[in-house]
Amino acid sequence: MDLISGLGLTAAAGLAYSAGYEVRAFTLRRVDVPVLPKETAPIRILHLSDLHLTPSQGKKIGWLRSLADTDPDFVIVTGDFWAHRNAMQPLLHALEPLLQRPGAFVFGSNDYYAPKMKNPARYLFSDDGRRIHGAELPWSELRDRLTQSGWHDLTHRRAIVELNGHTIELRGVDDAHLQRDEYRHVAGPAANGVDLSIGVSHAPYLRVLDAMETDGCELIVAGHTHGGQLRVPGVGALVTNCDLDRARARGLSRHGAAFLHVSAGCGTNPYTPVRFACRPEASLLTLGFGGSRGLG
Repeated sequence: MDLISGLGLTAAAGLAYSAGYEVRAFTLRRVDVPVLPKETAPIRILHLSDLHLTPSQGKKIGWLRSLADTDPDFVIVTGDFWAHRNAMQPLLHALEPLLQRPGAFVFGSNDYYAPKMKNPARYLFSDDGRRIHGAELPWSELRDRLTQSGWHDLTHRRAIVELNGHTIELRGVDDAHLQRDEYRHVAGPAANGVDLSIGVSHAPYLRVLDAMETDGCELIVAGHTHGGQLRVPGVGALVTNCDLDRARARGLSRHGAAFLHVSAGCGTNPYTPVRFACRPEASLLTLGFGGSRGLG
């Protein structure tokens, strides 16, 4: 076998693994985040992102429904719920057990517009600001269905919730990838009496992260990056599809005094249904004692 043939077979095997197995190898990650300012009961937050659900994804729907068994105190979804015009009912069915619990969400670009075929190589080059959209999705109906179930829409809003004896303030922005973010609507320090402030954004652009950290958010959660989607062992993510550095494309890290958790998400654009060295995921964040005020 010559070199070219060998490389071709290796590439074919990698594609078969990525598209045939790993893209459906759903994984629950457990992450401890030391942000609570006093030793009391911990808070369990289920962080979901980038579901990109289509009506035919029965295995993903079943897995999403099973996540209620993790017994979260709160659910946060950082956008890109769906990827098909007819996905409303399958999506609500997938989330139905989790909608019985308190939660909050923001939208990403793929909540507003259906995906459209484009050259995936564009992601490997500098962002030129152009966005290629498909048809507009019924996002306002999805928003209403989620809020009617009791979840907080954090699009340029704040919300205060009581969880396990703690007063938690959440603030969020609209999708920064579409430049719809207007942080001024939620800017400023946390309200008096708040034990923990959490910032929520679909895309972890630095302008959003910096503003939230400056205003005292101890934890910021985001998605959008897909963890790189295709990762090179020993190298990691090749791209983040935003201005966040590649080293923080997924998982828990620091952003100044704040903790930043970026979900690698549990879906893909339906036109690029592959993942490599980056399994689709949900994260169960256990927030515990860490004396978070003043961390640096």
